[in-house]
This record gives sequence, C-alpha cells and structure tokens, in this order.
Amino acid sequence: MSLLEKLRGELVDIVEWVDHTRDTLVWRFPRYHNQIKNGAELIVRPGQCAIFVHRGKLADVFEPGHYALTTQNLPILSTLQGWKHGFDSPFKSEVYFVNTAQVTDLKWGTPNPIMLRDPDFGPIRLRAFGTYTLKATNPKALLTELVGAGEAFEADEIQELMRAIIATAMGDMLGKSRIAALDLASNYETLSAQLREAVVGRVDHEYGLDVPQLYIVNISLPEEVEKALDTKTSLNVIGDLGRYQQYQMGQAMTAAAANPGGGGGAAAGMGIGMGMAMAQQMMHGAGGCATMTAPPPPPSTGGQVWHVAIEGQTQGPFTTQQLSGAIASGRIGRDAFVWTSGMTGWVCASQIPQLREASPPPPPAGQP
Repeated sequence: MSLLEKLRGELVDIVEWVDHTRDTLVWRFPRYHNQIKNGAELIVRPGQCAIFVHRGKLADVFEPGHYALTTQNLPILSTLQGWKHGFDSPFKSEVYFVNTAQVTDLKWGTPNPIMLRDPDFGPIRLRAFGTYTLKATNPKALLTELVGAGEAFEADEIQELMRAIIATAMGDMLGKSRIAALDLASNYETLSAQLREAVVGRVDHEYGLDVPQLYIVNISLPEEVEKALDTKTSLNVIGDLGRYQQYQMGQAMTAAAANPGGGGGAAAGMGIGMGMAMAQQMMHGAGGCATMTAPPPPPSTGGQVWHVAIEGQTQGPFTTQQLSGAIASGRIGRDAFVWTSGMTGWVCASQIPQLREASPPPPPAGQP
C-alpha cells in the first residue's frame, strides 16, 4: 500500500449512523484518530439529528438530510477552529447523532407504596404501574445534561430517573385529587393526562426530553384490602346468608354421599352434623314433630313450667295446668314444640304424657 493510499484510509469520507436497536438515544460517531475529510458526506436519516462538538463545545446541528461538509455549512465550527478563509484540509471534530424518534414500550412503576388518606378506608397504601414513550426534543440539552463524553446513551440508562420522576409526580397528584380508591379506575384517562403534564414539565426544561404518551395501567390496593373487598362483594351477591348456608351444607352432603369411602367415620360424622344443622334451620317452617336444640334458659319461677315455640318465637313460661288448658281449648296445637327444665331439647306436646292427657277426646261418631 502506498503512502497516499494509507493517508486516504485514515480520512473519513462518510459520516452516518445506521441504528438497528431503536433504544439508543445518543451515539458518537467512532472517528478514533481519523480526521474528517474536507467535503466529506454527512447523512442524517429521518428521526435523527447530528451535533458537532469541538473541544467540549457544542457547534453545528444538522437536521435530517444529505450534506457535504465544507466551511459554508459549518459556520460555528469554522469560528471555533479559526478558519477565516475556509479550509482545504482534514479536520478533527466529534460528531454525535441523537435519536429524535419516539422510544416506545417503556415501563414505569412505584418502587414503594404510596401512602394516602382514603375517604372509605382511611390511611391506605397504593401501588401503580404503566407505560410511557420518550422523545428527544432539545438534543443540545440532552447531550449536555445526560450524555457528557460517553460513546452512547441508551434509554435504559434514563429509566431509573424517569421512574423516580413519575412516581413522585404520581404521589403528589393522587394526594391532591382526593379521589376514593374505589373510583380511581374510572379516572385513569384523566389521571394519565395530568400525570404526563407534570412529568413533561420536569424533563422538558432540564433534559430536553418529551413524553408524548404516558398511561396508568393499574392502581392496586394492598392484598389484604383486596381480599376484604372480595369477601364483602361475595356477601352482597349471596344476599340471604341463611339460604346460602343451607345450599352449602346440601352440596357438602351430596359430595360426602358420592364418596362414601373417603374420610371414613369422620366424613360420616360430618355429614350427620351438617344434616342436623340443616334440620334445625328448616324446622321453623315445618309442621311435623322433631327434636329441637338450643332451649331457652330455665325460668326463675317455682314449680314445673313450660315454654312453647309458636311460629319461631318462644312464649311462656306456663304452668302445666295453664298449658294443658290451652291445649284442651285448642289455643295451642298438639303438634306445638314445648320445653321444660330437665329436657335435652324441644319436643311435640303430643309426646308429653301429662300434656297428651289434656288433649280433648275425639268427637262422637256422626258428628263433625
């Protein structure tokens, strides 16, 4: 290789950036020790801009287009270099390409719960997360404040900063809005717009960035609060808790009957217990005789006294004479449930000897 060819190989003829990642915000052209040739081509593609930097000072900025680098289109660099009458030799200058297209699919979230005072739950902790896009609107500010002398600057390098800014703005916004936690979901669109405006006001002036889109995807309550809400919702859907318990016991008894070998005596005992509990619940509306449990406390009056269950309510106490007279006159039916001290449960009056004798005899034949 001749000396001329070697010198030509050390000169840069084309300055361009072909970005395949779409996540790089700033990239420095790898000039190394090479010099840029006078009249070299500069190619700036759509969604890019190029910035020339000379000895740490920002010089000329080029928007998308195809340029021949001469003194005429490098006025600032010409002044910094001292080219009063133009130049016809290679020159040294750093070239940074800035991605001005939107960087999409970026995530944000609150690293710690946001403490708020909710009108329904009182003090409460909320977490939030969402997505946003990022775009460079002031390449010089971005290059000065964030990039410095680095060879490249990726979107990942600013995500921690963006998450902190968004989380801080989110806490301020929720605290001022005073929207109840249960009403936040219906205000996501409004809150997203307010949050984006607050974030843009911070990053635009300081870092030359814009946030074209920012969305709140979810605001979640603590797990224990969500479980309590689910329980409350289930109870509201069930409505009549007594009927739901009967249904649950019936389902359990059906399952136990379908699997007689599973659980042995314990399963059988469970089935009997649920059956008795169901019978007690249904007994208030039944007309037949059966044994009832949970009698009232013993009365304080002297002698044997009785209590009567009529239409699900306890009446009494009555003496044996009073109760016999009421049965004999028909004021109390013979199938009414009665209880007295010493009995283990409620029984029909017709099953008590001293009360059964008080029942009126059957009418004579031929009479109604």
